[in-house]
Amino acid sequence: MKSMIIDYLSDVLEDYRPDDSGEQASYIPELAHADPDHLAVCLATIDGKVYAVGDPEVEFTIQSISKPFVYALALEDRGFDTILEQVSVEPSGEGFNELSLDDLGRPFNPMINAGAITTHSLIGGDDWTEGQRLQRIINGLSDFAGRRLQIDERVCGSELDHAHRNLAIAHMLRNYDVFTQNPPTVVEGYTRQCSLLVTARDLAIMAATLANKGINPLTGKQIVSARVVRQVLSVMTTCGMYNSAGDWVTQVGIPAKSGVAGGLLGALPGQVGLATFSPKLDNHGNSVRGVRIYERISRDMGLNLMEIPPTVQSVIRNTTVLNEGMGEDEVCVYALQGSLRFAGAEKIVREFSNQDIYEPKVAFDLTDVHALDRVARRMILEVARRLIQDGKKVYLIDPDDVIPAPNADHHADPHLKLKTKIEVVRSRSELRKEES
Repeated sequence: MKSMIIDYLSDVLEDYRPDDSGEQASYIPELAHADPDHLAVCLATIDGKVYAVGDPEVEFTIQSISKPFVYALALEDRGFDTILEQVSVEPSGEGFNELSLDDLGRPFNPMINAGAITTHSLIGGDDWTEGQRLQRIINGLSDFAGRRLQIDERVCGSELDHAHRNLAIAHMLRNYDVFTQNPPTVVEGYTRQCSLLVTARDLAIMAATLANKGINPLTGKQIVSARVVRQVLSVMTTCGMYNSAGDWVTQVGIPAKSGVAGGLLGALPGQVGLATFSPKLDNHGNSVRGVRIYERISRDMGLNLMEIPPTVQSVIRNTTVLNEGMGEDEVCVYALQGSLRFAGAEKIVREFSNQDIYEPKVAFDLTDVHALDRVARRMILEVARRLIQDGKKVYLIDPDDVIPAPNADHHADPHLKLKTKIEVVRSRSELRKEES
């Protein structure tokens, strides 16, 4: 069977192919000569499946789409405190190439050029050479893409010949001691960073890596930590589309980053990575057809972050008693269901807070629990531990290891001294009393 996802993406692509509005980035001569007819749409899942239509293998330079990934590497290399001291995370409300600092003398965010140049200078350690920084960036972005990326020397040279504004920004940053390196050296490295060649397919995988908590879905490699990813996606949401970020959040609602070569990347946490490629830009520097395609896909597929998913009305599907009438062998089994976060776990806490349990044994059946976050996990384990404190024997029926290591010390309440640990079984049958 042919996938309907491919059919859908093909229909969307063809619907917007006739849109001829916008212009190529004329201030970079090599980009001004890009073929305006190129168009690609790619969707990558967090388990590595890629759906691609149009021109997904055409290479173009990554440009500003490199910014969130280099920001991620800088956070990983230097830590949050160091980076936040140098670069803020507030939307600037200005164009990407404005010469502006906040009241503390920091660039407003790492998605505008002033912040991105500063972030580039912070890669690695204070004693690193520009060559070491650039190699770290190439290696890191290649890890995000799942293949080795190369610099387009022709585009890089064209950009360097017209890098006067970035040089002015860099000299201003050096004047305010935002960084201490030689401004032309930093600008050259930053320009080479922006000249890495990618495809729409690469960008979809890079986005899926962010959506997958920093784990590349093709290679399985953890590129950056989940905490770093959360920071990066947050800044992309508020700053990634420059001074059209407000329109983007309300109309599309996917953390995103655009590039002046026509690429547009979006990462929806826990779901998918998206990428489009179309060289003609609007007056904000974003791909015209790319923006329209994202608006359509988000609307059709309900991908806006603010889209409220349907909730499971009953987190506890049913309650049954095993070995009924057999005294100390009676087990009250609570069958849980759904993907649980705080709100779902709160219903479980409320259920146990409002009733008395008379059976000596209690089991939580997690067979139909598809996923749960760390907060829900801790809340359920805390319910179990309090039941143990009340003298109950507690089991987890957990065939798929939804709650790994329930007895790990770091999950325990230090004020709760347990004499009996939670017992994990794989099925209800293990709890049934065998008849003699």
